[in-house]
Amino acid sequence: MKTEKVDVLVIGAGPAGTVAASIVNQAGFKVKIVEKLQFPRFVIGESLLPRCMEALTEAGFVEAVKKQGFQEKFGAKFVKEGKTCDYFFADQFTPGWNWTWQVPRGQFDKTLADTVSQMGVPIDYQTTVTGISFQGTDSVTTVEDAAGNLSRIEARFIIDGSGYGRVIPRLFQLDRPSSLPPRKALFTHTVDLRRSLSDEPNRITIVVHKKGVWIWIIPFSSGITSLGFVSEPGFFEDFSGTPEEQLRAMIATEPYLKERFDQVEMVFEPRVLQSWSSTTDRFYGDGFVLTGNVTEFLDPVFSSGVTLAAVSSQLAAHLVIRTLNGEQVDWAAEYTEKMMQGVDTFRSYINSWYDGTLDTIFFADNQDPLIKSQICSVLAGYVWDLENPYVKNHSTALEKLASLIQLRDRQQKPNPIHK
Repeated sequence: MKTEKVDVLVIGAGPAGTVAASIVNQAGFKVKIVEKLQFPRFVIGESLLPRCMEALTEAGFVEAVKKQGFQEKFGAKFVKEGKTCDYFFADQFTPGWNWTWQVPRGQFDKTLADTVSQMGVPIDYQTTVTGISFQGTDSVTTVEDAAGNLSRIEARFIIDGSGYGRVIPRLFQLDRPSSLPPRKALFTHTVDLRRSLSDEPNRITIVVHKKGVWIWIIPFSSGITSLGFVSEPGFFEDFSGTPEEQLRAMIATEPYLKERFDQVEMVFEPRVLQSWSSTTDRFYGDGFVLTGNVTEFLDPVFSSGVTLAAVSSQLAAHLVIRTLNGEQVDWAAEYTEKMMQGVDTFRSYINSWYDGTLDTIFFADNQDPLIKSQICSVLAGYVWDLENPYVKNHSTALEKLASLIQLRDRQQKPNPIHK
């Protein structure tokens, strides 16, 4: 059986894998990527956050992505029952990037993969990991190509950025249930000929359909718009027929969508994604580290997926480099605790979104500009800025703010006239 030796084996050629591979490669180590699928391939997670731009910059990807002409994104718009709340990244509290992109992920991910390949990192597509054995921090990984041929890759370290594939967690039984309830999405891409009826396309729009049910609208520069409904599975049981018939019926029930998307052409039959939330027993071990969705995938509502993938890979890559250079690394403190700060902050906002707390905050009158800028920083992905009280105190700050808004509004409400 053919055997190849590398310093670092990266599993997965998505944003997590390519960011890590590029940074480790730049440090002078021999890196190889194996990817189960052939690119381009479809995946959701199409609206990026400004924080991921820092990782894309260090990986050397920004110029290549700019050349693709993707839709620039400058903020997020929330809509509920005729009320609108805008967050513009230029107003955020935390210094950093104030824009990013909205991207068809097949094209975006292939751009990153092609770029890292041009940097000298080989990628074996249609290659499946069938087994991994560790001898201390060294490993031997068995892979199978599209023709069924088996080969081995010896590595000093493995970075698992396999996303939903969750290679190492599944091989070593590290998966555990998420604390978030199961949810479902029905989505498609549309030919958005009526985009002129909407606001400018350079932001994502999130529509609150009813409590616990929301809609994403993500315009691309091509004139295609990604559209999806998200809820607990029970919501979808009220709609019958084919996936297209179900989605068209849902569109007809939402006034904000009806005129723009009524009878719109769908690029593909609407697809279902459900029960996506997942986590793992640990983020690292002797000779391996998990990055991106392999660690924990939460929910699509605040577009955290690519940001957590890119930032975790950026951080992990530097720790792997230090490890390979013989330094002692405290993986618990320097990786797991760091990443959980971001994950837990996003989790607090996701829970507050579904329980209605953020409705109270987003659609409040006379919002405090400083507080809004601090929340905007979270929506931009700056969930590691402990100078921001809405990051540092994420588990309590939102509920306290919503309670203060409700109290203020009650006090300002005129007393009824009694006759």
